[in-house]
Amino acid sequence: MWIWASAALLTGLILRTWFVVHMSLIDGDSFIYGGIAKNWLLRGVYGFNPDGTHSIDPTLIRLPGYPLFLAGCFRLFGMEHYRAVLNVQVSVDLATCWLVSALSGRLFGRRAALIVLWLAALCPFIASYVAAPLTETLVLNCIALSFYGFARWQEAGLGYNRWLWVISAAVGWSILLRPEQGLLAAAIIPAMLWRSFATRDSQSRPLRLALPAVTAALCMVLPLLPWTIRNWNTFHVFQPLVPKYATDPGEVQPIGFGRWYRTWAIEFSSTEEVYWNYDGDHLDFADLPPRAFDAASQSDSSTNSHQDLRDRTATLLDDYNATNLATQDIDDRFAALAAERIYAHPILYHFGLPIARLLDMTLRPRTEMLPIPLEWWRWSEHPAETAFAAAYAALNLTYIALGFAGFYLWKRRAWLSPSPSGSRHRIFRELAIAMAATLILRSLLLLTLDNSEPRYTLEFFPVLIVWAGALFAAPLGPPSVGEPGGR
Repeated sequence: MWIWASAALLTGLILRTWFVVHMSLIDGDSFIYGGIAKNWLLRGVYGFNPDGTHSIDPTLIRLPGYPLFLAGCFRLFGMEHYRAVLNVQVSVDLATCWLVSALSGRLFGRRAALIVLWLAALCPFIASYVAAPLTETLVLNCIALSFYGFARWQEAGLGYNRWLWVISAAVGWSILLRPEQGLLAAAIIPAMLWRSFATRDSQSRPLRLALPAVTAALCMVLPLLPWTIRNWNTFHVFQPLVPKYATDPGEVQPIGFGRWYRTWAIEFSSTEEVYWNYDGDHLDFADLPPRAFDAASQSDSSTNSHQDLRDRTATLLDDYNATNLATQDIDDRFAALAAERIYAHPILYHFGLPIARLLDMTLRPRTEMLPIPLEWWRWSEHPAETAFAAAYAALNLTYIALGFAGFYLWKRRAWLSPSPSGSRHRIFRELAIAMAATLILRSLLLLTLDNSEPRYTLEFFPVLIVWAGALFAAPLGPPSVGEPGGR
């Protein structure tokens, strides 16, 4: 079996190396992270050069986790040596493959572990992100390590064993990488408490049972303390994470633009062509879809109303394009336009479009790291790329279907997993619920976002791939249900 496992990791290494060599993408956010890391190393200032001069402005628009990772790589391999960073990410991602395989093996047996290892190693969606200096590869690793640590913590008898600290470190590090990873803690800590209370006997005190999970929770947020203090001392604001619109204190927050954008945006193409260009680049009126000019009143859907909204939107974009800067006046005008549209279509704004954006993030072909046109569905313009994107979408749907089918079968087995010793089965109910909670909580968060980006649902895949292992689970054999301290 080790031969097939080695072959899977070698295949995964080849796939990821191919992405690094042929599809590396170092742009945008990568340079923001890299600039912060460089200035932090050379000048001791956590900031960047906004206007290309030698002056460095402190910033709080990015959490320190990934700049710290880049700073370590720059120190070891050379300043701004991004290829070395990508190579390190290849190793991290292969470790993630091993972790999801090991977890699946503990839950569903050796055969499931091997198949899950191949599923993870060959998954092009997670593999492609090693080719970009972004947080995704490290975050996926933290998710896999957190749930693997949870399973080992339960097997070791709960309490203050070493796996408690593994969970704390993995979740704490993930929060330093991306602010929404607090949802991982929100899923895991209640599950740890639930598991602890499920094992109590008549001699156990509730507070004593809860202390390990409470300690883990404190350890998870502790790394944010220096960051919060630094932000208070530097900017005089209480900011334990980062602002929603990634703006430093004193900068105009594009609240009005964001509300207007949410009244019509669905596709990732709109994110790249419109959303990312605001405040710094040109906004092309031709990039707006027809639904951006729906009648401003439900009772007045005439051609004149539609044309009036088009004209006012075009005028606003022209005024913005005169400077390409997001001034307060421009943002207020976007806010006024958004208010009209929200009043006219409240259900669409609050429910329809958020759900459509979530579906786009989840089901869209994950070709954002590949040279595939944004409007991939235009067969007449690029048939080969359209066919490839459709195949990619089918593969994405396959992974999702395998994951949920596996979750269903695991539930049918009452969350039971075979014991390595064969003496008694183990129950991983709380772990299963915590894994499901991460998907649910993240989906709820994504419903509130302005922009649709497929990478925001990439965090689903460690969980889905582990669940897929249930489809290939070893038989449980004669039930002898229980576990040390079981329910």
